[in-house]
Amino acid sequence: MLRLNKRELVYPSALTAFCQVANMSTQSLHSQRALRPQESAGQWNLFTGELEPIPPQNGDAPESGWLFDPEWGMVLPKNPAGQEVVVDEGVSIAFPDGGSEIPKEPLVFGVLPKRAKELPMVAKAADSAQLILSGFGIFLSKKSERLLVKLGGKVVYEFPFFRISEVVVASRGVSLSSDLIKDFCERGIRVSFVEPSGRPYAMLSSPVLTATVESRREQLLAYNDSRGLQFARLVVRGKVRNQRHVLLYFGKYLKQSDAERFESISEIARKLRTVELQARRIDGGSVQERRQELMGLEGAAGRLYWDGMRTIVESKVEFMGRVHRGATDIVNALLNYGYGILYAHVWGAVVNAGLEPFAGFLHVDRPGKPSLVLDLVEEFRQPVVDRTIIAFINLGQSMKMENGLLDQETRRAIAEKILERLGSTESFRGQQYQIRSIIQMQARSLVSFLRNKSKYKPFSFRW
Repeated sequence: MLRLNKRELVYPSALTAFCQVANMSTQSLHSQRALRPQESAGQWNLFTGELEPIPPQNGDAPESGWLFDPEWGMVLPKNPAGQEVVVDEGVSIAFPDGGSEIPKEPLVFGVLPKRAKELPMVAKAADSAQLILSGFGIFLSKKSERLLVKLGGKVVYEFPFFRISEVVVASRGVSLSSDLIKDFCERGIRVSFVEPSGRPYAMLSSPVLTATVESRREQLLAYNDSRGLQFARLVVRGKVRNQRHVLLYFGKYLKQSDAERFESISEIARKLRTVELQARRIDGGSVQERRQELMGLEGAAGRLYWDGMRTIVESKVEFMGRVHRGATDIVNALLNYGYGILYAHVWGAVVNAGLEPFAGFLHVDRPGKPSLVLDLVEEFRQPVVDRTIIAFINLGQSMKMENGLLDQETRRAIAEKILERLGSTESFRGQQYQIRSIIQMQARSLVSFLRNKSKYKPFSFRW
């Protein structure tokens, strides 16, 4: 028998939970009728609801007083200290002496405690083209030409289909109807799924709308010729230029109030310009030949940029540097959540353009890594997310974290700001366009570049 000790065990989530019971009726879990001695032991299978007999171990009678323990996700004795509990055939958990009692809560034997219902969080662009939804227990369905957001069977929000281009589901416990999915696919409305940290993990879209084989063939061929290197070089140049522009944009407000910080930021901006020029001179036959040099320049620029960002926000919040995953500080948590929203939007643009999201150029191929999405997102990080986060911090907006993640109100507030920024206009190709439209245009511009029909120019915002 496998014996697990609580002190050494990561909390299980996949163990099949069986509940050993005594003095319970064979007709109902809630009945307190006495059982005959030969029927006094058994185990309730939480998946089937059936009472299954078990042989007594060492002649010991089964115990009473079992409760659901939310920490372990299974039913355990009220006081498991010093006991060994069988949770499946050949698997038991040994609890050390001195363990505390499970809190006495109004829990029903064998029944999971109900989650408190809360109103779903909805963040939307001004024109409702993009929606971000979260909240345990909400159900998305359709009625006529409208998206319905329901909680407990009641409609709490409605949105007309003709306004929606993307829906982002940002929490667990959200369900969708198949009729709604079918309508979304027919209308080209994307559904993206992101974790509470902002990391995207799935997207629903129609394969028929993106069935462009020629573009994908050229994309794969470009990896081994000069087109792949040209695009990777432009990705680095565009990113570094926008990093420089963000620092200059916020630095200009410090020129009169804090000359020392302004000069520090100006010096970093000059160094970033040097890095951009170095990237411009890199040439070769394929991206594989020069990727390490490009990544080295990107890394050097990143170190300079985050030093500059720390200088900008240091009067408002402590920021020690960039942390990509598992961030516990508020600045990195805000950045990660904002990037998650941006990733979902860029991913949709890549798919709609008929490109393969997992075949990139600057970012290396890796199972499950959307390399091309990461390539294209680089030129939009600073103008969309970083600029929004810095302004959010400098304006003294309320920011809170719970259990290592942004709380719901902070997520809602920053999501609305990111969507607002995506809906704002910037000058591009001599005209004013919303940034979310520029992202779509850049994905299609990349297609034209890969098919040798036009040049690619990274997006750069004016500061």
